Amino acid sequence: MYDIIGRKKIYLGFSAILAIAAIAALGTFGLKEGIDFKGGTSWQARFATNPSTEAVRLAIEKDFNGEEATVVSEPTTKSVIIRLPELDEKLHAEYKAALAKDFGTIEELSYETIGPAIGTELKGRAAWAFLGVLLAISLYVAFAFRHVSRPVSSWKYALITLVTLFHDALIPLGMIAYLGHAYGVEMNTNIIVAILVVMGFSVHDTIVVFDRIRENLRLERQGGGSFANLVNASVNQTMVRSVNTSLTLVLVLVALLAIGSANLFYFVLAILVGVSLGTYSSIFVASPLLVLSNKAKS
Repeated sequence: MYDIIGRKKIYLGFSAILAIAAIAALGTFGLKEGIDFKGGTSWQARFATNPSTEAVRLAIEKDFNGEEATVVSEPTTKSVIIRLPELDEKLHAEYKAALAKDFGTIEELSYETIGPAIGTELKGRAAWAFLGVLLAISLYVAFAFRHVSRPVSSWKYALITLVTLFHDALIPLGMIAYLGHAYGVEMNTNIIVAILVVMGFSVHDTIVVFDRIRENLRLERQGGGSFANLVNASVNQTMVRSVNTSLTLVLVLVALLAIGSANLFYFVLAILVGVSLGTYSSIFVASPLLVLSNKAKS
């Protein structure tokens, strides 16, 4: 049997380092808001001459007096995605005509513009969705474990679940903050959805482990009489299931990173990192914290 609880300081220390790095990235760089939150235009187009992203960006700057644009490639459709400040129809037509002159026939695959008022509303809804999910999951866990009061109260299961969810959401957000600083990756509704998906997956893994602990407590399989031994035995009993379940999803996500749409690359990456962390935290963070909460009580 693998002694996870006996090495809890190593695992908790590793998580603490990642969390501190994420907080530092968020505090230093912040999240670069995409058009979903600050307003703007996202325009996907395919050109006859298949120009590079740098060529398109420079052409926009030249034709429109230094107007800043973010241009990324979309290899699967041999197109580019251009992100600009909010454009009206007149400006849209002018951009289209200028780029067609520079690069030949242009095929417009998608065009989306969002005003700043809508962006502010989406930002507020995203924040409420995040907080609402945390609260709902915490209340559910406290209710589900209401009959388990010894040796750890049910509200502590809920609190520890909340801590692990925050851990699993914080680190991908810190990664996005760094990537936004280094590579211009934007925070958009796709990333919010990815974080919510991660939280759902993470709480599933954590509850599987906690449920086995609850079952063993009821059966009084104390493994030597101590709560720490019982938790360690419970984690070992569920570890293979947790890892195998996560591995199937990880393989799909890796495949999507390799051959999927470039437009969804960072969405998939955030889920991949979050799912991996969720599996880690359910085994190596939630369970040790449960043991520490019991020791703190005693």
